[in-house]
Amino acid sequence: MDFFTRRAEEIILEALQRGDLDNLPGRGKPLELKDESHIPSELRMAHKILKNAGYVPPEVEMKSRISSTRDLLKYCAEEEEAYRKIQKLNLMITKMNMMRKVPVNLEENQVYYQKITEKVRVKKK
Repeated sequence: MDFFTRRAEEIILEALQRGDLDNLPGRGKPLELKDESHIPSELRMAHKILKNAGYVPPEVEMKSRISSTRDLLKYCAEEEEAYRKIQKLNLMITKMNMMRKVPVNLEENQVYYQKITEKVRVKKK
């Protein structure tokens, strides 16, 4: 260990012994880690600063909406409702691709997509 690492450890241990870290908010609760893998690594800090300031970039908001629509789609019981959600999902993906210069590959799990399309049967009129 280098000097700075050892010194940091000493300061933390001293603070623990004095009880300075006993009343921290969130103590004893699990950390709420957010998945930011869809944000390029060089933009994550900028996005975090903007988010803390109350601004969410449209791209991030759209990704969140796509994710929640996918989650809702998993629990659809009726075929017509599932079909409408798939249409909505496709529209949102198209809009997101139009926002960016490079299309986003949102079909990470092809098996899931195939299972959904197999369950949905379009009624012929």
